[in-house]
Amino acid sequence: MLTQDKKLLLIGQVTNLSKIPIRTIRYYESLGLIKSSRRTEGGFRQFSLDVLTRLAFIKRAQNFGLSLEEIGDILQVYDQGQAPCGEIKEKLEEKLLQIDRQIDQLLTLRSEIKGLLSGWKNMEDQDEDTICRNIQNTR
Repeated sequence: MLTQDKKLLLIGQVTNLSKIPIRTIRYYESLGLIKSSRRTEGGFRQFSLDVLTRLAFIKRAQNFGLSLEEIGDILQVYDQGQAPCGEIKEKLEEKLLQIDRQIDQLLTLRSEIKGLLSGWKNMEDQDEDTICRNIQNTR
């Protein structure tokens, strides 16, 4: 799995170990989320083993709803030698507030749709300026 002498991984090996597609790895590199250590004489990217830790972190953070921009901010703090746990906590607290707002909006929408459906009338006659009176005559 490792190249012979430097213990560097080629991008295909990183893909096999991380289960993240090559295209995504290149994209993350273009965003500065990961860095290749160097390139081979043939121009192939080589990565140190710590890229696997970074990729696992990126995926886990995405699963919690953090954007790649937010993840980049966290990794910058980490790359400066500081523990980014405080920043992560703040971002997750904000994410939780966003989720709560979305839940409230969805519950309101659900209630509105239930109310609309409970009074639904099939109307065959259409006015030229109306597509569906059930929706357009509400509010």
